[in-house]
Amino acid sequence: MQHLTKRWCMKPLSFCVSLQMFLVALSFAYFAKALSGSYMKSTITQLERRFDIPSYLIGVIDGSFEIGNLLVIAFVSYFGAKLHRPKIIAIGCLLMSLGTFLIALPHFIIGRYKFETSIRSSVNSTSDLSPCPVRSSVLAAGPSTSSVPSSGCEHESMLSMWIYVFLGNILRGIGETPVQPLGISYIDDYALEENAAFYIGCVQTISVIGPVFGYLLGSVCAKIYVDIGFVNMESISITPGDARWVGAWWLGYLIAGLITLLSAVPFWFLPKSLPLPERRLAKYSPERTSFIKDSPLLEHKYQADEPANFLEMAKDFLPTLRSLLGNPVYFLYLCITIIQFNSLIGMVTYKPKYIEQHYGQSASKANFLMGVINIPAVALGMFSGGVIMKKFKLSIMGAAKFALGTSLLGYFLSLFFFAMGCENASVAGITRSYTGCINTAIVSLLASCNADCQCPETNWDPVCGENGLTYFSPCLAGCRTSHGSGIDTVFEECSCVAVGNHTASAGQCNNRDSCHRVFPYFLALSVITSFIISLGGTPGYMLLIRCIRPQLKSLALGFHTLTTRTLAGIPAPIYFGAVIDTTCLKWGQKKCGGRGACRIYNTTAYRIAYLGLTLGLRTASFFLCILGLVVLRRHVRRQEHNTLANGGTAAGELQALRKEENNSCNSDQCPQTADYGPERETRL
Repeated sequence: MQHLTKRWCMKPLSFCVSLQMFLVALSFAYFAKALSGSYMKSTITQLERRFDIPSYLIGVIDGSFEIGNLLVIAFVSYFGAKLHRPKIIAIGCLLMSLGTFLIALPHFIIGRYKFETSIRSSVNSTSDLSPCPVRSSVLAAGPSTSSVPSSGCEHESMLSMWIYVFLGNILRGIGETPVQPLGISYIDDYALEENAAFYIGCVQTISVIGPVFGYLLGSVCAKIYVDIGFVNMESISITPGDARWVGAWWLGYLIAGLITLLSAVPFWFLPKSLPLPERRLAKYSPERTSFIKDSPLLEHKYQADEPANFLEMAKDFLPTLRSLLGNPVYFLYLCITIIQFNSLIGMVTYKPKYIEQHYGQSASKANFLMGVINIPAVALGMFSGGVIMKKFKLSIMGAAKFALGTSLLGYFLSLFFFAMGCENASVAGITRSYTGCINTAIVSLLASCNADCQCPETNWDPVCGENGLTYFSPCLAGCRTSHGSGIDTVFEECSCVAVGNHTASAGQCNNRDSCHRVFPYFLALSVITSFIISLGGTPGYMLLIRCIRPQLKSLALGFHTLTTRTLAGIPAPIYFGAVIDTTCLKWGQKKCGGRGACRIYNTTAYRIAYLGLTLGLRTASFFLCILGLVVLRRHVRRQEHNTLANGGTAAGELQALRKEENNSCNSDQCPQTADYGPERETRL
């Protein structure tokens, strides 16, 4: 491919330089938008805890990106193809950068993060702290008083800080709109046909590398305390593995916004259009032209930047869209990807949280594993799919079968995830009784052992007893005294800990050995399935491009993005989050009253809900895949029959064109065209 490109570039040097520059710029823009998007998903649990909101509301925030796309994508895809595409992409990158900075804004206007704790923060403190205030104590804080709004609630209730994140993500979605449809159509317009799939595969591979750095950035920021630089870190009595820990989520958005801002620069120096090579017509295969109802010569003369009146373009929009949706192959492809994207987006959005909650990993480790293990497998799979398609010159039918085969294989392997389950964490009063027995019935946090204490039932402040049982708080463990400070605090005289010295240490018990044993197998299977499924990504994407007329490429790509994000990107995180919320065993309470973030989940129910919903959607999509293959096969056969019936005229036109090209070019200046032949009729 490099030798072919080098020979072709000897004559139109400026063309090759501009195309290469555009490829580099588009790859960087894809990298930037993928980095910020993946970083958003890596901060899900951080945002839940910081703003004290449930998962479904996080889904609303995550889906706001797609709302931004929905507002402008149809018009950008249609009108942008007629205008200066590189500059429109540059404006989009600027808007993405501004939206990313807006997401980080709440950190600088909200108060300091205050988590629930009964542990002394002062290292020099020598006074004993009594976690269990007796009912006769004046300072007792029972359930009734814990629900009373504290001072300052009037101000906080009027301003929900997550609204800024919501609006910033909408702005990110608006800015991202022109990058994919205009960028991909620009490459497909001016690159040789046999190189287009490879170029697009490279760009998409770069876009998958972006999440590697996005999740790694999320891992680093999750280790840093949210108010770093503003608080004394010696006073922080929780660790990154604690359910109350909030990392420096805002720092990553500042970094991602700066990178996105830099990605806009190269597009300002790129031309509106490139000269269309004369060689392109000879390289078009009859299979592709079978989907083009106009003459091949008209396609050859088509220019994406042809001048047109804005009003005339507006009048043609609905008829053009009607023509696009009238293509049965495109319509079925659209329906299939909508269902599969629902599964994919919901799964990816909550996968780090699934690793955290199900396997007991910290947010930092979950993001790290996503970045260095899972995402590279996806990138390698997408790149390998493009290479396979180019090497074996897959036809449209071949690409469709290959994509379906890899999807089915990945689906069957994913069924093994159901067998890689973990038991629930042992928490007294929630998943275990206070005697340590498993109890499936509704269990109360109050028991005879802590009856003398007036304990709030909403403050998640876990301690680990000598008996290996986690207690919701030192008060609910019946602890009377404590010594030490910070994470080294030890609680004593705990009436609910009926073994040993009746002591408990700060933090949740980490005794889920079976979970730690099965976790490596989960990671290995996750890598394998991600690679196999992503193998069909590039062939499936090229099927979308090749089944439509060149004049409709930008609109087809844009409308595909519009519908998938509207019907998958927006609702999937919301209803996935709502289903996950149903598996919550104990909700936290906001300082000003009302339900906050979930403190502990039913692990088994979480696994069934999360995996069941993901694989159930993919199951439904396979029925449409079978129908799509049947329609595609009939369409290809019908077009082949028409090509054979009109073969004489088509062969004459192609022969005349090749003769004209050979007469007008020297062998050193023009690429070889001898590789075209009857055996390539059904090749892309």
